[in-house]
Amino acid sequence: MQKSAKKELFASMKVGKAIRKLAVPAVLSQIILVAYNMADAFYIGLTGEEELITSIAICMPAFMFLSAISNLFGIGGGSGISRSLGKGKDHRAAGLSSFAFWACAAITAVYCLATLIWADPFVNLLGGSHIRVHEEAKTYLFLTVTCFGICAALNTLMSHLVRSEGNSLQASIGIMVGGVLNILLDPLFMFVILEPGKEVLGAAIATSLSNLIALFYYFVYLFIVRKKTVLTFLPSKIKINRKVLKEVFISGLPACLMTLFENVSFMILDNLMSANGVILQAGLGVAKKINMLSHSIVRGVSQGVLPLIAYNYASKNYTRMRSAFFQSAALSVGIATITMVLYLIFGPGLVSWFIQGESPSIQEGAVILRILCIGGPFSASAYAVISLFQATKRGFKALWLAMSRKGIIDIPLMFLLRLWIPTYGIVWATPIADMACCLIAVILLIVFLKFIRQKGDALIIQESPDVPEASGA
Repeated sequence: MQKSAKKELFASMKVGKAIRKLAVPAVLSQIILVAYNMADAFYIGLTGEEELITSIAICMPAFMFLSAISNLFGIGGGSGISRSLGKGKDHRAAGLSSFAFWACAAITAVYCLATLIWADPFVNLLGGSHIRVHEEAKTYLFLTVTCFGICAALNTLMSHLVRSEGNSLQASIGIMVGGVLNILLDPLFMFVILEPGKEVLGAAIATSLSNLIALFYYFVYLFIVRKKTVLTFLPSKIKINRKVLKEVFISGLPACLMTLFENVSFMILDNLMSANGVILQAGLGVAKKINMLSHSIVRGVSQGVLPLIAYNYASKNYTRMRSAFFQSAALSVGIATITMVLYLIFGPGLVSWFIQGESPSIQEGAVILRILCIGGPFSASAYAVISLFQATKRGFKALWLAMSRKGIIDIPLMFLLRLWIPTYGIVWATPIADMACCLIAVILLIVFLKFIRQKGDALIIQESPDVPEASGA
């Protein structure tokens, strides 16, 4: 995208149109991403074996760790790049992109190595105490995380960085490529190439190849537009100093910790549920994947609009910034409300797509899905505010909200509610925490908007020409 087109998108295009241009590709990529996450569960579900379904389901937190690393440098670096472009500092944006790429690659490599060294304890921590679940999950994680985790992490990072320049469609294509390929390759490896009983291995191979090809797309795209983009991954462009680190971590750390705490929350949820048997664990795993659709769409809207908010905040166009926030937040809450209603009505039918036959885990999964989805609209509201704070360098507020939603509130509630409501009490902790976090977010938002209003008024006074006083008679 040429500089004039970027400036028009960020600075002068109608806010609603700009949101659509940025958010729609991001949302589509998130839907494809969820579809490819669901594909493994769907095809594994055709086997009718709860142990295999559970082995795939408990691996979700391992991928969320990769997302946490990507979000640290992707959202942190991406929002910094957008703010730098808003201030006309292209050279600074280039340095941020190079730092984000190599830092993400290095931290991901350490994580992947750790999953190799401590593979068995890691799988047990995820909830794989059952013997067959443990072995299948270990196989899946070895290929998808230990060997090819760096491809998955860099894919997400690249999508954030490319989107930071306003190229939302190009950023989303990479995610879509990986998702569509995984959906197509899953049945090929699981039911055609490999022998029966190797379905989990087939799913792992399909996921790994998809991530590798998607990463190759980003490298090709950036090579083609190398003369038109500020993004660069040359190590010589890296300038590590206090300002660079602050620029990245003040926005990226909340996103990273939000994903990490979400990870820990899911791990505790899986571990507590494992005490109730594989049937409930399988139902929980499927319900979480289905409920992920709503959260991922909301995430796509927020991440797509984040560069628009960051750019206008940096250029001090606070009216446009507020308009972008409110319109995108309304869109997120509306989508979350619609999906909540659909889950409440069609819960059993949705779960039965992933669990074949007459397994009791279908009904258990439907109950869990209906509980989880209640928090959707509240979570969407909180996430919109978190993204606003990330875009406007309010890192502490974003961090506080992120930790409140996953960690500070829901984890203690799991242990408390399971005493009052056996089995489902640990699930109810999630929507209750979403409601509490939404209330905190609204309070912090009101305070922030009041501050911005005062800042805007001061700017108007500062920029207004002096008005000569009327001479006396």
